[in-house]
Amino acid sequence: MNMPGMNHGNMTTQGNAGSMMNHQMMQGGMMGMSEMMGGMNAGNIDRNFLTMMIPHHQSAIDMSQLILKTTKDPQVKTWATNIIRDQQREINQMQAMVGQFGGPMQGMGQQMDQMMGDMTTPINQATNKDKAFVEGMIPHHGMAVMMANHLLMQSKNPVMQKMGRDIITAQAQEIYEFQQYLNKTK
Repeated sequence: MNMPGMNHGNMTTQGNAGSMMNHQMMQGGMMGMSEMMGGMNAGNIDRNFLTMMIPHHQSAIDMSQLILKTTKDPQVKTWATNIIRDQQREINQMQAMVGQFGGPMQGMGQQMDQMMGDMTTPINQATNKDKAFVEGMIPHHGMAVMMANHLLMQSKNPVMQKMGRDIITAQAQEIYEFQQYLNKTK
């Protein structure tokens, strides 16, 4: 699935097993995401969004914690640290909010976990772990932007709409920064 404005071309040109695996895992996740978007419409959109975004954010935290163990690149270190801080804060907010909508949607969080798979595998297997991290975060953030856009189209809740806009703004900016980084490291 292509997302307008997002160049995934850098992801397979490296000849790096980690990069190729990262691309294949994200492509599979994005196809599953299309199916999942339909599921977001079943029942309460706000509840479903929160249920799915919590494990999605957790996978970004997992990837960031992993790269912090090996990176020497100050920019990658800053991104990973900020992702952990910001997305953990958002997870805490979402966990508090989902109760207002009847608690997590049964099975949907586990479905998201399966779709995301182990996003740390491509980083572990890559020769250039920093690059694999950045390459993986672009489509990962792209999925969050897609989910948040879907939320904005469906939700009538102003708090949820603000959360969606905030996610789009922050993650679209990081996608841009990640793409600039990859362009410099070719």
